[in-house]
Amino acid sequence: MNARTTTLPDSETRTTVTEAKTAGETRPATLAPAATAHGAPRPRRSRRLLSVFALLVIAGSALGGAWFWQVGRFLQSTDNAYVGGDIAVLSSRIEGDVTRILIGDNQPVEAGQPLIELDRRDWQAKRDQAAAALAEAEANIATFAAQRAQAVAQVAAAESQVAQAEADRVFAVTDAGRAGSLASSGFGTREAVDRTTAARHKAEATVAVAQAGLESARGAIPVLDAQAKSALARRDSARAMLALAEANLDYTVIRAPFSGVAGNRAAQLGQHVRAGQNLIAVAPPAGQLYVTANFKETQLRRIREGQPVELTVDAGGRLHGTVQSLAPATGAQFSLLPPENATGNFTKIVQRVPVRIAVDAGQPVDHLRPGLSVEAEVDTRDDPHAPRSVFGVAAAAIHGR
Repeated sequence: MNARTTTLPDSETRTTVTEAKTAGETRPATLAPAATAHGAPRPRRSRRLLSVFALLVIAGSALGGAWFWQVGRFLQSTDNAYVGGDIAVLSSRIEGDVTRILIGDNQPVEAGQPLIELDRRDWQAKRDQAAAALAEAEANIATFAAQRAQAVAQVAAAESQVAQAEADRVFAVTDAGRAGSLASSGFGTREAVDRTTAARHKAEATVAVAQAGLESARGAIPVLDAQAKSALARRDSARAMLALAEANLDYTVIRAPFSGVAGNRAAQLGQHVRAGQNLIAVAPPAGQLYVTANFKETQLRRIREGQPVELTVDAGGRLHGTVQSLAPATGAQFSLLPPENATGNFTKIVQRVPVRIAVDAGQPVDHLRPGLSVEAEVDTRDDPHAPRSVFGVAAAAIHGR
């Protein structure tokens, strides 16, 4: 029979196993406890480790609770936030054919830079026609001015004729009176009386004719003044038509309204476009983008303008921002079909209010694009500059702040 001794490790003790081997079987020997390596029991060390672990858990819980009470409960966050930008979708204001495309997709542009040109020949002809109508209206005004000056001269001539006729009438009346006196005293003839009387009547008729001519000349001036006003109105109308024609001619060139990046080009060379048809869009540069975060109505109680915001962009990077403004109503009120809760069954849904967040300057924002998803976290504490991290809160508590 052969015997073999085997040592088995255990968490607290060691046991020696002796096996006896015979020709046909193996028989385990009696198990005997063995002493530890250093002769001291291990349960005491395990209890110390458990105590240290319990103290760490308690300290961590206290630290976490203090952080939540001083910081965490004031942080309002949402993942319903997106990068926004005032994108200008440019459309044609006139009808025409696309003759030139001066910019490619996704290329930067400057304010006022030409992007697309339309055929300008028809609009050039209309502009020339409007310019000719304005010239004609101005010529009519000059004609009426000359006619009025002529009418004023005619009035002066008529007044002279009236004065001359009045002088002839006075002489004729005096001559007729003198002839009548001579005839009544026997020194004059009846013929002289008749002749001077006829001359007096003729002079009086001449005065009446001269006065009628004067009134006629004077009456022509208001007519000419009215016609001159009509000519002025036609000139103003022609001038407005010329301005409109020049504006339409200028609309044949579609320009960038501000500096940015061109994109979403729908215009094709030779395409016939109509007024109001979208041709190209210009997005603002990254430095002019902002974030719109849709917070729940239950989160708005402490959110105010000017509070700092931590922005986490899904495309990568963390940015700092500032609450710029809150929308005057919930997003549902600005939808195409606002809800009407007074009809039908009512199911209460937590509403969201758009909050506009400005991205602070001096940060790398070249990777931002309108529409990117963002996570926003607003610090609503009274002192947003107070320590925010767990260790910062702990240090402030130690220093009694």
